[in-house]
Amino acid sequence: MSRSMTLSDFIALTGRPVGTSSWILIDQDRIDAFAKWTDDEQFIHVDPVRAAQTPFGSTIAHGFLTLSLLSAMSYDVMPQISGTEMSLNYGFNSVRFISPVKVDSRIRGLFELKDFTERKPGKWLATTSVTVEIESTASPALTVEWLTMTVVGEG
Repeated sequence: MSRSMTLSDFIALTGRPVGTSSWILIDQDRIDAFAKWTDDEQFIHVDPVRAAQTPFGSTIAHGFLTLSLLSAMSYDVMPQISGTEMSLNYGFNSVRFISPVKVDSRIRGLFELKDFTERKPGKWLATTSVTVEIESTASPALTVEWLTMTVVGEG
């Protein structure tokens, strides 16, 4: 998990890139497990023989699999605010799936804190822009504007 910082130091990150996560391998085992648990076993994800006949030439990750890995990427990059009691997903202003993630590709997230506003005393809404890159590919897998609510205690 990433570093810890004061609330005022975190606020100072607003409008700036925060960091880039480590690479995550998207292999067939990960795709198959996601397919099983989400009941989305469309052939383009789980049947390498049929998927090889498509324009992609291989199986591809579910867009929602890539999106679900934002949390892991965030833990790798985003600083923890000292005194945080909890952080919660609040939603997305936008999600765009740009390019498919082919099996055995690696992805990583680039994070920028766009806004961080106190909504109620101790409750802060972060708007974070994330671009998920595919290694050795010019076009990103996805772009999102992600909202998280952080509850910061007095400590």
